[in-house]
Amino acid sequence: MKDYKKYKVWEKAHQLTLDVYQAMHAFPKEELFNLASQMKRAAASIPMNIAEGCGRSSDKDFARFLHIALGSANELEYQIILSIDLNFIDKETGQHLLFKVEEIKKMLTSFIQKLTKANS
Repeated sequence: MKDYKKYKVWEKAHQLTLDVYQAMHAFPKEELFNLASQMKRAAASIPMNIAEGCGRSSDKDFARFLHIALGSANELEYQIILSIDLNFIDKETGQHLLFKVEEIKKMLTSFIQKLTKANS
């Protein structure tokens, strides 16, 4: 069993989740149970799936959970764009979050490729 806390991508995804939760303080109250809630779930899903994948017995299963994490990162990316366009978060905060999401997406893609190559 792998220790998910040792992976840089998990650390970055965890910090992104904390940053997203912090950014939600600026959201209008009526959005707290709508878009804000969806964003929190998508953000937390990234490190959660990395952690769950580490508990799996094969690299193939691990890669599957990394794919799910990547899907959540894509979902979060759009939600951040939408939040900026709706003026729920300021552009600077949004760009900071988008930069972090892009970095995590690249790391996940690279990690998936390494696991896939190792098992082919």
